[in-house]
Amino acid sequence: MEIWINPACSKCRSAISLLDAEGADYTVRRYLEDVPSEDEIREVLTRLGLEPWDITRTGEADARELGLEDWPRDEASRDRWVAALAAHPKLIQRPIITADDGTAVVGRSEDAVRDALSR
Repeated sequence: MEIWINPACSKCRSAISLLDAEGADYTVRRYLEDVPSEDEIREVLTRLGLEPWDITRTGEADARELGLEDWPRDEASRDRWVAALAAHPKLIQRPIITADDGTAVVGRSEDAVRDALSR
């Protein structure tokens, strides 16, 4: 199990606390420092069953500067979104937990973290 975190994020810290309390075996990836490649983002999207715009923090300043609200959300634009996430990792929703069964969850709630633990 791996968890992508921003240590400044309270949701990330809560997820780590729950994983620790449950004795989970996991590794931490500080994705702002160890930026995921476009291929890694595509892989995690597949594991999540989501599209890149589903895990994009559109309220961030970088998103406004890029004009993401106006970008098409379709298959033809998917690579453009993935490239933006790789170039601006602050836009990636957090925390993302990759479960041992090959799936992943966005662990913003206790229920989502527990779901990852049960997989």
